[in-house]
Amino acid sequence: MPEKKKKTQRTKFNKWIRALWMVFSFGLLFTVFYFVAVDINLLYLFGQSPGLDDLENPRNNLPSEIYTADGVLVGRYFRENRDPVPFDSIAPVMVDALVATEDERFYEHQGIDPVGVMAAIKDNLSGNTRGASTLTQQLAKNLYRLRTKDTKGVLGHVPVLSTIIAKTKEWNTSIKLEQRYTKDEILGMYLNTVDFGSNAFGIKVAAKTFFSTTPAKLKAEEAAMLVGVLKAPTTYNPRFNPKNALVRRNVVLQQMARNKVISASEADSLSQLPIDLKYHVEHHLDGVPAYYRQTVNEFVRNWAEKRELDMYSDGLKIYLTIDSRLQQLAEEALQERMKNLQRRFEGHWKGRNPWVDDKDREIPGFIENAIKRTEVYQSLKRQHGTDTAAINKALNEPKKMTVFSYKGPVEMTMSSMDSLRYYKRFLRAGMMTMDPFTGHIKAWVGGIDYDNFKYDHVKQARRQPGSTFKPFVYAAAIHNGYSPCDKIQDKRVTIKYVENGKPMEWSPHNADYSISGRNMTLRHAMGRSINTVTAQLTESIGWDTVQKFAKRLGITSPIEAVPSIGLGSSDVSIYEMVNAYSTFMNNGFLNKPMLVMRIEDRNGNIIEQFNPQQKRVISEETAFLMVHMLKGTMEEPGGTSQALWEYDLWKKGNQIGGKTGTTSNHSDGWYVGVTKDLVTGVWVGGEDRSIHFRTSATGEGSKTALPIFGKFMEKVYKDPDLGITLGPFPKPNVKIKKPYHCVTVLPRKVEPDSASIDTMLEELNDSISSRF
Repeated sequence: MPEKKKKTQRTKFNKWIRALWMVFSFGLLFTVFYFVAVDINLLYLFGQSPGLDDLENPRNNLPSEIYTADGVLVGRYFRENRDPVPFDSIAPVMVDALVATEDERFYEHQGIDPVGVMAAIKDNLSGNTRGASTLTQQLAKNLYRLRTKDTKGVLGHVPVLSTIIAKTKEWNTSIKLEQRYTKDEILGMYLNTVDFGSNAFGIKVAAKTFFSTTPAKLKAEEAAMLVGVLKAPTTYNPRFNPKNALVRRNVVLQQMARNKVISASEADSLSQLPIDLKYHVEHHLDGVPAYYRQTVNEFVRNWAEKRELDMYSDGLKIYLTIDSRLQQLAEEALQERMKNLQRRFEGHWKGRNPWVDDKDREIPGFIENAIKRTEVYQSLKRQHGTDTAAINKALNEPKKMTVFSYKGPVEMTMSSMDSLRYYKRFLRAGMMTMDPFTGHIKAWVGGIDYDNFKYDHVKQARRQPGSTFKPFVYAAAIHNGYSPCDKIQDKRVTIKYVENGKPMEWSPHNADYSISGRNMTLRHAMGRSINTVTAQLTESIGWDTVQKFAKRLGITSPIEAVPSIGLGSSDVSIYEMVNAYSTFMNNGFLNKPMLVMRIEDRNGNIIEQFNPQQKRVISEETAFLMVHMLKGTMEEPGGTSQALWEYDLWKKGNQIGGKTGTTSNHSDGWYVGVTKDLVTGVWVGGEDRSIHFRTSATGEGSKTALPIFGKFMEKVYKDPDLGITLGPFPKPNVKIKKPYHCVTVLPRKVEPDSASIDTMLEELNDSISSRF
């Protein structure tokens, strides 16, 4: 070949080489520039990438947790149910199964697997679509949400290009994660963030959700199933797609055998086992079933919104004032007494339905009208419209259901109508205990069983308080010049007043219809709950004065200023009554009841500490005298609290005060009790006011509500760890100017007057006639 031609060919070859080097160099520079540009979000074209702080302090969506004052976890708020655990608390077989299945070369690459990428490109070109993401890349996606709208720049909204940019961010982030964390740390973070389906994020919640176990106790076959779920949490969910889950689990077992995690024979043996599922999904407001949660939820939600925090993802720690031990004792006391009371109630109404009018006659159509207020009826109405025949047929169609009983859940066959009749016969109850000096609510039992009776009878429900309202009359009287030793005659009275422009009369009678005619001290009258004295005292100071004083003491419900106000004719809640009585114990300071004590961030730093909010509403002297008055229900002859002598409460000079309450027809039974440490309110009654006992011997507050208080305090005093001890009320801190050591003269027994006899005879005749 001529020399000139050879030279020409070498020149062309050299030009090609130089061109290729230039293309390669330009491509390399462009690639480096591109990766750097994406990382720094050049000109806002690519969207934000995780910064150094994000990488060193990765932020997961964490549930917020609710703890009692004594540190017991009672609930969680979450969108993603996640509870991270240390890497060394995860069973090694779980880690090995994950690596063997999802990223065989995990310990060899630095975030990106070149072998896997090339294999994926080859497979995709041949029509076999698959990915090549490493565990580190998947972690980057899980931690930093690299494909959301918030992380997209200008170019991130261009189809195809957006995918390339997102993949670039994954590679960049994966390399950075590998530089900052060990392999074990990366695996730990991955297992704590990945979605296993069934609202289970992270290995701890997944192990609990599917197998009711912990990550440390996972077996090889359980680990294989959990790893298998990761491929497609819905498709391979063992609860809803058990066949798919079993096949996928066995694939993982074989993969584990191929990578020497387990032997081939072990894989074959485990593949023959069924999936032993113990499935339980936690919900976004999961935790201990408790009536106080509704109030806590509302408080935390409003608090978080004001501070632009998310109660479902910011990992807050909410500490309540509730003491789990007192809460448990309150629930036990209420359950024990209500179980016996329900048995008595069923015997009381044996052979009859308990929904009756004022004449003791069964209310016609009671259940038929009540069913119309239920969601079952409304659903049928939406389905059938005006076709009442179809609605009634569905309501009366028997079906199997599990119903509540005090012996435990019972399987029964009954219709919706039968079910309503069954549940209406159950008496309901509510109970709250508070530290009167701090306003901390220590126990809150809103009903007899949260799962079956969701309605809260502590704060949500309002019922007539009966005679438990009387202390507000006496407190107003003492505040306005009276003393506990002042006397008023127990006599028949008729009070004239004007209501809505019409002249009215009201003639109250005592609970036993007797009138003693004696002058009696205010302490004795309140101790025995004498209605006629309360009515006269109310008239003397003014029922509008009583209304304002009740508001002053913390009653927030609407109160009518009428002559019967002192006998508890207006509806109130247990929540209000306990708070108002606490003012007497707290030296005249009104508390704002507290359920939340403090809130911390995910790292345990206190965001806000909630301190008691108090204001003086009555003098310390009036407060002390009212505690002395409340003791009178125990100490005065015939006092209405004296059934408490039956309980083991009277060692070491212990003192207790309180007030019973019973409303018309015995529809409501109340007791509010005070000790040197706690104030406790109890209410018992039917869901409807027409459901009640018919006699004082069975339906008075001293027979229904007081025993729950007595049993509760017995349990409290028997637990030394609570630090609540027997003992007298504290002595006054100020000089008491008004006389309060009164001499009580036992009233002679006086037969009911003629008017009272006529009233009793009339009621007896009505009762007899209603039975025939």
